[in-house]
Amino acid sequence: MSVDQMIMLALLAAILALFVWGRWRYDLVAFSALLIAVVLGLVEPVAAFQGFGHPAVITVAAVLILSRALSGSALIALLSRHLEQHGGRRAPVQIGALGGITSILSAFINNVGALALFMPVALRAARRAEHAPGLVLMPLSFAAILGGLVTLIGTPPNIIIATYRGETTGEAFAMFDFAPVGLPVAIVGVLFVAFIGWRLIPRARREGGPAPRIIEIDDYLTELRVPPDSSLIGKGPRQLRTIFDAQSAKLLELIRGGERVQLTAWRGRVKRGDILVVGAAPEEIAETIQTLELELVGAAPKDARPSGSEDLALVEAVVSPAGMIEGRTAGGLSLRSRYGLDLLAVSRQGRRIRGRLHTVRFRAGDVLLIQGPESQMPGLLARLGCLPLVDRGIRIGSAGQAWVPVGIFAAAMAATSAGVVAPAIALGIAAMAMLFLKTISLREAYDSINWPVIVLLGSMMPIGGALETTGTTALITDAILGSGGALSPVLVLVLVMLVTMSKRLK
Repeated sequence: MSVDQMIMLALLAAILALFVWGRWRYDLVAFSALLIAVVLGLVEPVAAFQGFGHPAVITVAAVLILSRALSGSALIALLSRHLEQHGGRRAPVQIGALGGITSILSAFINNVGALALFMPVALRAARRAEHAPGLVLMPLSFAAILGGLVTLIGTPPNIIIATYRGETTGEAFAMFDFAPVGLPVAIVGVLFVAFIGWRLIPRARREGGPAPRIIEIDDYLTELRVPPDSSLIGKGPRQLRTIFDAQSAKLLELIRGGERVQLTAWRGRVKRGDILVVGAAPEEIAETIQTLELELVGAAPKDARPSGSEDLALVEAVVSPAGMIEGRTAGGLSLRSRYGLDLLAVSRQGRRIRGRLHTVRFRAGDVLLIQGPESQMPGLLARLGCLPLVDRGIRIGSAGQAWVPVGIFAAAMAATSAGVVAPAIALGIAAMAMLFLKTISLREAYDSINWPVIVLLGSMMPIGGALETTGTTALITDAILGSGGALSPVLVLVLVMLVTMSKRLK
């Protein structure tokens, strides 16, 4: 084993360990590893950033842009209406219909995008059929993953494998070359979750009946200010608890002069301007504000809104992994001044949120209660990397214009399937066509790209090349084959697949 091979193995082990640890985000780890490889001489400086121009990276970016454009097409609106009207009330029928459509869509657009489009439909269908939301959400997630197995662009690993095959053998996988294996797996998988899988969900989650609100989450943490004419002024801690208990709300803390006061040790009286930290559901928050005449700390005063301004919408949205908002605070993002949004409350499943709302650092999975301009809400949520739990980002426009993205995407699929042009070129042309025809704005295009994934792919491509040039790939292959001994190639392949799957569990 050469020195370069030992360094390469140590670097690879460090990358995998940091990915599993999760202390730093995967794109930061990958880019740092690339720079270290360059400094150590494992990657030539001239080739350090060639991965960002790799066809696989361009294809992934183009697919993300096309997914955003297709989300506002008439086809998606038509499918959503059909599912809402004819989705059925029995669990197998409802899950099968939702899962089938979602898996078909996720074969051609980003899995997360397909899930985001039909998650509100699934929640409304569950509510109408008096099912618990958990009964349909988990099968829907599995269906979105299964659909990505069918086509070349269904999932980034397929794109990378196809490109690598083209570089090594001269012939890449075509658009539907994955279908002979992926399609049966997807069909069997969707049928399994529709008729058997949902029965394996814990009984409390699938038989709990419809949730009182659109999705089962813990109480929101919100801050309410005591106005000068509030009836709470002068009340003590025991009286406060009784009043808030009657509103089905939990009074957690009091903030006075920027200092937090724990109610268990507080013996004072409520004063004008005090901020009460309350945990409650959205409906209970609204009722508490109205009944007790309190003010939301996060909301702009009514008299501050200009006359004639559009109606405001109140939306529940979940922070998506690697979204722009993840790891940042409302104060740091300047949500109100930059985006015109007010953060009213935050819910974090299973964990107590500490700190003021404007200083809470958002995590993937946090559910936010946001108020903002109704017509701009879908686009703003997409920019922030949040998935709406109530409304979809369906654009309103002429029927003819709404079908344009579908036509452009179909033409790109046909050109790629026929082998006329490479996938990266066909999808890139389709993305540009949608931009020039204004079916998607330039801002939406940039916001739709998952940049951490792009940085990850662009950084790992040269490191993968270094594995080849240093002979480390051959060394690992010989080690796997040697450890396999008399094992058949099928069992060795199973071993490799298990190792790969273990890295995907992160």
